[in-house]
Amino acid sequence: MDRGNLRLFVIGGLIVALGLAFFVSPLASSSPDGLERVAIDQGFAETATDHALAEGPLADYAVKGVEDERISTGLSGAIGVVVTFGVGMVLFGALRAARRRRTRAPTA
Repeated sequence: MDRGNLRLFVIGGLIVALGLAFFVSPLASSSPDGLERVAIDQGFAETATDHALAEGPLADYAVKGVEDERISTGLSGAIGVVVTFGVGMVLFGALRAARRRRTRAPTA
């Protein structure tokens, strides 16, 4: 796969992921997930405490300040995709730079 095709593939994948995050994530079930369901079934759900980021800008799969629940959830998903993509790009860039340094280093 040449660079142009790879770039189109990555951009296409990012667009699909953003579309899914924005349009499909608001349709997710509001029922308790696996761990929460077990806590409810076993009777210790009421002992749970909030974590350090419970008041954060993206807490509970929503964007603080956005009143429409569906848009808030979609934006939260899209922000998550962008952040994850960015972290991945930084890591792959670091790996590429390390590989270039290794191939250019003189062998003794």
